[in-house]
Amino acid sequence: MAGATFVTGFPGFLGTRLVASLVAGDPDARVTCLVEPRMLDQATAAAAVIDQRVEVLPGDIADRHLGLDATAYERLVGEVTTVYHLAAIYNLAVPLEIAQRVNVEGTGNVIELCARAEGLERFNYVSTAYVAGLRKGVVYEHELLMGQRFKNHYESTKFQAEVWVRDAMGSVPTTIYRPAIVVGDSRTGETQKFDGPYYLLRMLQKLREHNMPVPQVGRSEAPFNVVPVDFVVDAMVAAARDPQSMGETFHLVDPEPLRASELLGMLSHEYLGKGPDYRVPGPVVAESLRIKPLQRFLGGTPRESIRYLNHEVRFDTRRTGDMLERQGLRCPKFGEYVKPIVDFFRRHENDPAFSEQALPEKAEASEKVFA
Repeated sequence: MAGATFVTGFPGFLGTRLVASLVAGDPDARVTCLVEPRMLDQATAAAAVIDQRVEVLPGDIADRHLGLDATAYERLVGEVTTVYHLAAIYNLAVPLEIAQRVNVEGTGNVIELCARAEGLERFNYVSTAYVAGLRKGVVYEHELLMGQRFKNHYESTKFQAEVWVRDAMGSVPTTIYRPAIVVGDSRTGETQKFDGPYYLLRMLQKLREHNMPVPQVGRSEAPFNVVPVDFVVDAMVAAARDPQSMGETFHLVDPEPLRASELLGMLSHEYLGKGPDYRVPGPVVAESLRIKPLQRFLGGTPRESIRYLNHEVRFDTRRTGDMLERQGLRCPKFGEYVKPIVDFFRRHENDPAFSEQALPEKAEASEKVFA
């Protein structure tokens, strides 16, 4: 019997698309997804839509044995040949204790499973480009421990987790992926929630409703790196099947990122038919977001996200570029897919399902796609 693929982070934004891609690309694929019990019904429904070869297994990533009984855990140890570890808390305001438990200890528990699986061929770990923390200038794919500080607990715990992954690479065959900020599908614009850069569209929506001028938020020359979800999934699946990618770390980012001003300008022109009228310094906006009514007026934008509009960092992609070229892939430019992104937002901008997820009252263990 062919080996099984084990996936965490299902039915999340990336996880659902990844599982669908794995099953569609291999008629013999069998995928087992570890799912939080509270997400079991949603995950079961998502798996049924994808394929009957997708197994949903309730568990707990933060438990030493993933919240599974001995029989289920040993079955995974004996069957698994490929692992994709996506599960994490992506909330930029997450408390340290929760982030440590899920992002760091959860990753350690998955590494332990991988180390015990004698038939393991590849551990695919999804980190984030923002393990670079507060570093400026160019960040290279082979770098990690550079004495950097971090903007939030999300970044610092993902950094700790990647350190653990790299430490185990001598015994666990691994490929690491560092996505930038993930947005919707480049062809359809489809996404699960309106967070991350979508806060800018929420702001534009409020300004349109009140017939107000559009501000340019933050440092206009800072790069702002976004990538569509379909590119991230395609790149991960391709790299996992590429023998030359073993042991590599890939920046799944836009190699030619937009400046912050260009991003907001493109969104504003597509959504409102006009560009920003004046500039507001990032620190002023961040302080303003301490005021809850103003925060809601600006689309529910978290203060933590403003720093990403002002962060002057670029991510080198020479290794990723080589891999993508071998696989016949490329990262689309934002201008190529801004229309479907905005069109999807416009169709769903008043949908409560998107509004409730985009305006969280507190930083719990909800998944925020800033990974």
